This record gives sequence, structure tokens and C-alpha cells, in this order.
Amino acid sequence: MAKRKVANPLAFAVLGTLSERPMHPYEISTTLRSRGKDSSIKLNYGSLYSVVAALEKHGFIEAQETVRDGNRPERTVYRLTETGQREFADWLTELIGSPAREYHPLEAGLAYMPGLQPDEVVELLEKRGAAVDAEIEQITAAHEQMTAMDFPRVFWVESEFRLALLKTESAYVHQLAEEIRTDALGGSGFWRQAWRTSIEQGISPTDQLKDPVKYFGQEFAWMKNQ
Repeated sequence: MAKRKVANPLAFAVLGTLSERPMHPYEISTTLRSRGKDSSIKLNYGSLYSVVAALEKHGFIEAQETVRDGNRPERTVYRLTETGQREFADWLTELIGSPAREYHPLEAGLAYMPGLQPDEVVELLEKRGAAVDAEIEQITAAHEQMTAMDFPRVFWVESEFRLALLKTESAYVHQLAEEIRTDALGGSGFWRQAWRTSIEQGISPTDQLKDPVKYFGQEFAWMKNQ
């Protein structure tokens, strides 16, 4: 991925919105929200002004005029520069065509999953799964509504992508919870025994890992070298 002068994803959304026509920051914000783009790009009004300032500083956008609507404060209308148009096109090309390694919070949590008791992890996974399933229902209902309205899919395909990711996460989380619950997950027996010994004898799972043969038998000799 290219190192960009303004790398905030919100900056990409601002450039994309201004590629349609000049707008002031408040109009950019309301446009993004009305189109549901705030569900795919984090948006808050305070950071929007910082992003607009950064884009102007680097010559991607420029002030076109200052307008006043009634008694409201003056607002600066910005337009995309030629440099900004090239930046948006290049950024869009990269986002669609070049996969990037993303670090999912759940992936980080699963890496240290044995730090909690198995039954607790099952409970947490089921809780997460329920939340994901609720979002799936919400997005599915929204898609049905947009389809009924004949709203072109080209304007909400990012929501379809989000739904596909959620469905994959839901299936995996529910399956993993079941495998831990039934000790079908490889190593879960060791994991459960380590916590049982911790509770009964006051020996932490970490200390048990230092001498796995002593606590878990010769079959865990390979862990000595890990």
C-alpha cells in the first residue's frame, strides 16, 4: 500500500464526495450519513474538519467560496483540485485491486484465548456471535428494503461485503464455541486441565507450561522446545 500524505480513510471519503461537486464540510458530512457511508468509514464531525484542513494543506482540495445561509455562520465550500482527482483515482485503484494485511481485533484475542478459562471463552464467543447475528439481521432487512425500492446495488455493494464478512465470522465463532464446549478443538483437553490444576492446586497455567511433561504427561514433551 502506498504511503499517503493524508492516509485517514475519511480523507478518501471526502475526496470521493467532492469528486461529485464542491461542498462545505457540513454538507459532506450529511451526504455521507444520508448514503450510509458512515457504516463503512468512521465519521465524526470534529475529525472531518481536521481531515479537510490536511487535504487543503497538501493541495488535494481548495476553497472555492465562502457562503452564508441566513443567520448561520459562514461556511467554506471546497472543490477537488487536479492533484486531488489523481489522488482519489489512485487511492480507489489501490483499495479495490491490492489486498492488504489487516489485523482484526478478534484475531488478536484468539491468539491468546487460553489466557481465559474454556467455559468463559465459550460464553464470550456466544455473546459475540449473538451480536454479529443481530447485525446480520439488521443489514439483511436494510438490503430487502433497498431492493424493494429498486435502489441500484452499485450504491450499496460495500454493505454486501460487510454482510459477507459478518456471515463468515458468525459461522466461525459459533463453530469454535461448540468445539471448545465439547473439547473437539485440538488441545482443548490440555487447556481445560491446565485451568483445573490452576484452580485446585493454585498453579497458574503459565507455570504449568514451563514443565508440561510434569503436569500433562510425556505426550507434551514437544512443548519444552516451544
